[in-house]
Amino acid sequence: MREFGYQRAYDVAGALALLGADPDARFLGGGTNLVDLMKTGVERPARLVDVRELPLDGIEHTADGGLRIGATVTNSDLAVHPEVRRSYPALTQAVLAGASGQLRNMATVGGNLLQRTRCDYFTDVTQPCNKRLPGSGCPAIQGEHHNHAVLGASEHCVAVHPSDMGVALTAFDAVVAYETPDGPGELPLADFYLPVGETPHLETALPAGALITGVTLPPPPVAARSRYRKVRERASYAFAIGSVAAALDVQDGVVREARLALGAVASRPWRARAAERVLAGAPADGETFAAAADAELAAARPLSHNGYKVTLMRNLIVAVLTELAEEAAR
Repeated sequence: MREFGYQRAYDVAGALALLGADPDARFLGGGTNLVDLMKTGVERPARLVDVRELPLDGIEHTADGGLRIGATVTNSDLAVHPEVRRSYPALTQAVLAGASGQLRNMATVGGNLLQRTRCDYFTDVTQPCNKRLPGSGCPAIQGEHHNHAVLGASEHCVAVHPSDMGVALTAFDAVVAYETPDGPGELPLADFYLPVGETPHLETALPAGALITGVTLPPPPVAARSRYRKVRERASYAFAIGSVAAALDVQDGVVREARLALGAVASRPWRARAAERVLAGAPADGETFAAAADAELAAARPLSHNGYKVTLMRNLIVAVLTELAEEAAR
């Protein structure tokens, strides 16, 4: 690992000033992704600005009945918070499905949203990668891509976003709050991640030098009946090969409202809008759920070795929605 400077910030203004004074500086939360990338040479910051001591570690109700989660809340604290468990169960399930207990104790909410892909070509600096070195190519398209994107990819990048938490937050219409030297701002999570397009190295819509300060969840009438289901290649700590976050409101056997997001299928957590449109106002049965899955996956463009993901995701969507509908009927 290269030598780097280190400074701890104790307030948001101080953190922004430290980052602004050094164009090669990076914010450091739990370091569970950034430090790994520094070890492999993918990230090479000249200075780390430690933001763990900022007063952003609270979880509190908003005036409209939602929930605001501070950026430095650890994944472990988020997962066990009583209001998260009661009103947003899929979020608790998503957090507990990600990483190990030790990593969750260190990882922060803000850092989780900014974690980068685990594509082997991205993490290997001896290989070309458009996300790491724009214009160098995407060897995954012709190479090892069994766990790569089937939705929203391009000829420039087929990597997937690794976050479990981000999938649940996307389903729940979360909003990311941030601070810049020019003042605060907000981004709906649906707009937070940029389409991969021709610029896969540009991953989020955050302004340069911005610091994530928190995430706000809207009131939970739908989210209170929700579920996160993750499929992975081993039962212990592993990244998803497919996941679903779903919330379902069923009245008299009819879907009144649905929220659905998919993970490990695209460069960002994938909001399943086409599926939601099919579900709204339709019978809460297997035929509807299969039609919703098919509508969303009609846009899938699998590569030569990851076509299994389309079938896997179809089955996963139907299974999760069926479980929620059966729960509503009890």
